[in-house]
Amino acid sequence: MNVQGGEYGNALQEACSKGYRDTARLLLENGMDVNVQGGKYGNALQAACSNGHRDIAQLLLKNGADVNAQGGKYWNALQEACSKGHRDIAQLLLENGMDVNAQGGNALQEACSKGHQNIARLLLKNGADINAQGGKYGNALQAACSKGHWNIAQLLLENGADVNVQGGEFKNALQAAWSKGQWDIGWLLIENGADAASSKGRWDIAQLLLKNGADVNVQGGIDYGSALQEAQSEGHWDIVQLLIENGADANDQGEAPVPGSFVYIE
Repeated sequence: MNVQGGEYGNALQEACSKGYRDTARLLLENGMDVNVQGGKYGNALQAACSNGHRDIAQLLLKNGADVNAQGGKYWNALQEACSKGHRDIAQLLLENGMDVNAQGGNALQEACSKGHQNIARLLLKNGADINAQGGKYGNALQAACSKGHWNIAQLLLENGADVNVQGGEFKNALQAAWSKGQWDIGWLLIENGADAASSKGRWDIAQLLLKNGADVNVQGGIDYGSALQEAQSEGHWDIVQLLIENGADANDQGEAPVPGSFVYIE
């Protein structure tokens, strides 16, 4: 009965994947190991969770399924459920002792990258580490920003996400947003304290700021009086030309630093 092989690894995993509750129950009643590993999903619980079969997930848990078992594509059952948008199953797992911050993947990052705001909110309510590091995206905020989920980015910021934390494919959330053309999210991040200097030398970002009404001659900055002076000093000649075309005063000598100036385009 516990023979391994094929796409699903064993009969129980296949039954759970396809929603055959009666078959799963029969297998368990006849001694099938509820935690047997292998196959496409890693184990039966993950198979049920991935495919939205809450009743089967509940059956498995009642029969001793290890809620925190590792394996499969998404590493654990909670991440499977979060990736596929199954909030009811995510809640079931948490109610049965699932570690919301289980490693080998990150459920909050997965929910945020896929745009499942209701699940992200559930995970945060249950103690998910909002600034947990690791994986492709580095953290949940980067995951949301790179995929264009403005509402989730806002949710994370409201709940204390570090807007400038480093890591992941894009290094930080602002770079993640602007690298993917998510300008509205970029503005949201800046409004919440993102360090725009991380986008140093980006012509496209400078152009975006100008189109949205940035004052090309505003004074400020730690080392330079204006955006034009900063661009010249750093050798960003394409940005110099862009600034002059948009009215930058080439004869301006600059003034004392003023916080919050346009020089954040650097």
